[in-house]
Amino acid sequence: MSEGLYAEAKELLVGGVNSPVRAAVRPYPFFVKEAKGPYVFTEDGERLVDYVLGYGPLILGHAHERVLKAIVEQAERGWLYGAPTRVEVELARKVISHVMPGGKVRFVNSGTEATMTAVRLARGFTGRNRIIKFDGCYHGAHDYVLVQAGSAASEYGVPNSLGVPREAALLTLVARYNDLDSAERAAKAAQDDLAAIIVEPVIGNMGVIPPERGFLRGLREIADRYGALLIFDEVITGFRISMGGAQEYYGVRADIVTLGKIIGGGLPVGAIVSRKDIMDSLTPIGQVFNAGTFNGNPLTMAAGLATIEILDTTDALSRASKAAEEVSEELERAGEGLVTVNRVESMLQAFFTQRPVKDADGARSSNRELYVRFHEALRRLGVFIPPSQFESLFTSLAHDDEAINLTLDAIRKAMRGLR
Repeated sequence: MSEGLYAEAKELLVGGVNSPVRAAVRPYPFFVKEAKGPYVFTEDGERLVDYVLGYGPLILGHAHERVLKAIVEQAERGWLYGAPTRVEVELARKVISHVMPGGKVRFVNSGTEATMTAVRLARGFTGRNRIIKFDGCYHGAHDYVLVQAGSAASEYGVPNSLGVPREAALLTLVARYNDLDSAERAAKAAQDDLAAIIVEPVIGNMGVIPPERGFLRGLREIADRYGALLIFDEVITGFRISMGGAQEYYGVRADIVTLGKIIGGGLPVGAIVSRKDIMDSLTPIGQVFNAGTFNGNPLTMAAGLATIEILDTTDALSRASKAAEEVSEELERAGEGLVTVNRVESMLQAFFTQRPVKDADGARSSNRELYVRFHEALRRLGVFIPPSQFESLFTSLAHDDEAINLTLDAIRKAMRGLR
């Protein structure tokens, strides 16, 4: 079934998919028929324990009953108005209380929209143009962040996608994650035109790479010293590593936080959260433009509110983290001598290298072909992990003992097959 669907999809969709990583499954992507709890069920009749979870949003697992109920109840009342709703106010109150007490939020429709708006907001608020990003951090698919490191002497970025003007890339400086000296050099290169430093506080798009002690606090100090804003891209970490995200977890405050994934309960969402004086630079109060037909979509707001209410009133985060801990420990035991495992709460990844992975270069030096073979072996044993080394595994509230025990057994068998 999946093979036939993929053949048809390739005639209709670019590469047969609507997001590139989905095409990385060999020899062809499987197509999902339905999903429930920790499992996806494919068109080919497989049941797979899911550690992709939509690439992060499904902290409660698939089709959680309370979230489903909230979506259905909202759908019965209508699903698009072009006017404000009570539920967006309620979700805003929840998000702000955890992420930026006393601040404001603007809901958008994706993580890309959130980071794009955050960068524009920082530029508008500061009156400056340049930003610093970090090699290996992914901030969506817009021009100013689709940039990779240029010459080491200049720190200035170059486009890593066709269609990104060189002039746009030159406004972005690229530093090395977990290297404060590199960030300082980039800030000096920007001089008095540095608007913002944007970072994934935990890299989630080169595998999982946590910040070393003092790194985030050092970025806070550099931003303050150069009069720039510090943006934490918490599209992945928000409401996953703690209710207050990486700010709370690592004890470092950002000026702007971008969110997505979990706050939409599995429906499309993004958000920008900041202090009132910064947020009031956005239209309709200020002159930094943002608008969207689907901003604050009631279905998404209902799903997000239900999700955060569950996280607020249960031990879902600790249970998800416990599941990830068990998986990580088995990866280390079974993969001894083969892998390095990085984990932050319910995010984890195994790199096929014996060296510590502390930055993007460390991730790139791992044996990606061995990872692909591991992915394929687990798939045959009923476990779905990301097909790319440069993604994160996620666990959820739904990953119960049955799912975890199946996974641990599959890891042992798959690792034996790689030796």
